Amino acid sequence: MTAKTVPVDSFDLVIFGGTGDLALRKLLPGLLRRYADGQIPQDSRIIGVARDRQNGAEYRARIGEALEKITEAEPLLRARVPAFLQLLDYRPLDATREEGWEEFGELLRQTGPDRIRVFYLSTSPNLFVDLCSRLRDAGLNTGNARVVVEKPIGRDSASAAAINDAVGAAFAEHQTFRIDHYLGKETVQNLLALRFANILFEPLWNAGRIDHVQITVAETVGLEKRAGYYDSSGALRDMVQNHLLQLLCMVAMEPPATLQADALRDEKLKVLRSLKPITATEVGHVTVRGQYRAGASGGVAVPGYLDELGRPDSRTETFVAIKAEVANWRWAGAPFYLRTGKRLPERVSEIVVAFRPVPHSIFDASAGPAQPNRLVLRLQPDEGVKLWLMIKDPGPGGLRMKYVPLDMSFAEAFGVHQPEAYERLLMDVVRGNQSLFMRRDEVEAAWAWIDPILEAWEQLPEAPKPYTAGSWGPNAAVALIERDGRTWHEDAGT
Repeated sequence: MTAKTVPVDSFDLVIFGGTGDLALRKLLPGLLRRYADGQIPQDSRIIGVARDRQNGAEYRARIGEALEKITEAEPLLRARVPAFLQLLDYRPLDATREEGWEEFGELLRQTGPDRIRVFYLSTSPNLFVDLCSRLRDAGLNTGNARVVVEKPIGRDSASAAAINDAVGAAFAEHQTFRIDHYLGKETVQNLLALRFANILFEPLWNAGRIDHVQITVAETVGLEKRAGYYDSSGALRDMVQNHLLQLLCMVAMEPPATLQADALRDEKLKVLRSLKPITATEVGHVTVRGQYRAGASGGVAVPGYLDELGRPDSRTETFVAIKAEVANWRWAGAPFYLRTGKRLPERVSEIVVAFRPVPHSIFDASAGPAQPNRLVLRLQPDEGVKLWLMIKDPGPGGLRMKYVPLDMSFAEAFGVHQPEAYERLLMDVVRGNQSLFMRRDEVEAAWAWIDPILEAWEQLPEAPKPYTAGSWGPNAAVALIERDGRTWHEDAGT
């Protein structure tokens, strides 16, 4: 089976932070794949911008070297690198200084006022205000201009509102694309298809048939090169406020009237506003924050967070588990258990929809225990869907039950390269499709739920609970779910 690739219109894409880690690891490799598949016209331009003093030829050489390493095992893709590099250019600019902006504006105006212009802010959030102001003052925010804003959007409700105000002063809401790459993953979008294109699931998609939902985003890595940012952020801000809450919304939302951007985002917003607030008196009972200590990852000894950071007094959490409740008619009584952390034993992101057990079993004890059905949506590393069912174990000698999955791997089922999240989202920006991007009120509603948890944690006298690197987090995270008579999904990571 082959995937249909629909070319986009010619565009200018400016990557502020064009020499940074995100550009080199995700954005430019993703654009290369879209170009190799014939989706990007040859007259499009991709312009890297940073403070480094280099010219276009030096930038192309640097990017070419990085892309050749990335595509080493893919000779057909590697062969397209030289042609792709012809789309690239570079301009040194400082968001805090006047120099160079007039010339930069002249460069972009060469392709005319109707050209699609995408400004990707792959920078520290403290530069968002300056960059948007410069683009507005240079008159580059008009017509088909779009701005892409990376997370984190603020540290709390107040700072998020300030960033949104500043971006909104330069770009209208329909021009603003707040990116969460988890929404670009194939499995997340497939959740919409599973729910709304199959009569099998939607009548069961409620607390009457679903016991609970688990959302896990586990990482094996530690700080890597993000120590400064991460210690000022922590897992709650870095992962829960955006990625995990967006996944929760996709599971819990009501059917939208259409798949138009605002219809979809209206339903997600309702979910965020329906989240039961976690008060200071409840926070110790329904949340767990942890911090990894020295242990092993991938069979190699690794230091603890405080050792990596070089600060023995840090109270920043590297692990979070939360019992969240959506207080509406569909979900009352079916909690959502969220967990995320660094230095866990597996790199895995998945959503587990745990159905209620059958009300009465007709099978005797010799058949074995009956397990409730589970729908498991794997986002990474191997995107796919598993539906766990009870069936008869084949063979003579009586009726014995076995718990097995109907397993659909996207790679095996379709036999084609599944575009990575950034590939899909970048093309959606060019098309002007905001369906998989967050609206301002979504961001602020998410912070409104997160803020009281942060404030309550600040008042707690104890530090985050320690856990050994390579484990599944603090023992308290196990207790969080087991006190409700439930367990974390045992198939996580396999």
